[in-house]
Amino acid sequence: MNEETIKQMKGMKLSGMVRAFTTSLENEQQNKYTPDEMVAFLIQSEWDERQSRTILRLITNARFRYNASIESLHYDSNRNLDKNQILRYADCSYIRANENILITGSTGIGKSYIATALGYQACMLGYKVMYANMNKLFSRLKMAKANGLYVKEMAKIERQDLIILDDFGLQPLDTINRNILMEIIEDRHGKGASIITSQLPVNKWYEVIGEQTIADAILDRIVHSSHRIEIKGESLRKKLTGVQINNEIINN
Repeated sequence: MNEETIKQMKGMKLSGMVRAFTTSLENEQQNKYTPDEMVAFLIQSEWDERQSRTILRLITNARFRYNASIESLHYDSNRNLDKNQILRYADCSYIRANENILITGSTGIGKSYIATALGYQACMLGYKVMYANMNKLFSRLKMAKANGLYVKEMAKIERQDLIILDDFGLQPLDTINRNILMEIIEDRHGKGASIITSQLPVNKWYEVIGEQTIADAILDRIVHSSHRIEIKGESLRKKLTGVQINNEIINN
């Protein structure tokens, strides 16, 4: 009878229940449960299995640059990274409020890692996230314009609960990229959240965008409902390289 039950569970694609029920049989735990406890145990196991699959799918679809987590962030006072501030963002209330987070600081300071950690946290809570390097995103959307997939690509961006636009402002925007950015920001204004990282302070973004009228429109929508994280200190890449070099000297 147990074999038939397992077969039916598999037929209904209840893999979490199958695993839990099989384990209980192997460990002879089923006799320790009352019928209602057993039902609750199997349902909880299936729920946990499906939640895990959903989170894994969200993380895979996000295409993050790093593996990162809120717990792995370093809150060195010299970095101007406030742990309480980050923990407030970890509840993703800014996503529910369709607000933005702007992360600025010099190169190698950890902006992308912080943004990715917040993105992972959003996936853990069931939100749809997309990570994109700005220059690569512009290139992809320009290509989409040429092959007729632009509307589809833009619709995909609009559907995300959170988008992470990494390395904004590495080079001034041309007319096409300026209009693409305007469309992205306009489509998401009041409908979705964004995290933008940049080496430049926000007051320098006007120069990068270029056209004053469009720059005013873009920044009004971005900055008006934004939270700021301004990272300071030395490049973490340089620090890590220095540690590696010292370890090699010691080990050799």
